[in-house]
Amino acid sequence: MSDVEKSGFLAKVIGPKKRWWAYKARSRRLPEDYRTAVEAIERYLMHFVPTDGESNAAMFEDLADLFEQAAANGTPIREIVGEEPVEFVEAFVQNYSEGGYVPARERKRLTDAVAGAAGERTGTQDKAV
Repeated sequence: MSDVEKSGFLAKVIGPKKRWWAYKARSRRLPEDYRTAVEAIERYLMHFVPTDGESNAAMFEDLADLFEQAAANGTPIREIVGEEPVEFVEAFVQNYSEGGYVPARERKRLTDAVAGAAGERTGTQDKAV
């Protein structure tokens, strides 16, 4: 992958470069344990992020906000992410655009289809699955 392709890919995946680098600088300033947790979450998110750059930028900025506040308050990492980090990350991601986040979109599609099949109105137009 060329530098131009990487640049376009990064812009698409994580949003504008300036916001990405600002997020990275913030995460580097976190205390070591918090930084390690953020880096692990970031790695996981890089596999499942929506394709909407603005949502991604906001998502990573909010992740930095959350961990900065927790570090400032002395909140233990387990109080932030709980015992199941995957569940935490998946719940966290659901607050952002579902446009490119296939699992969330497919969960909604399944839920709507089953509700429609059960004769329940979902508030959205039923479409064949």
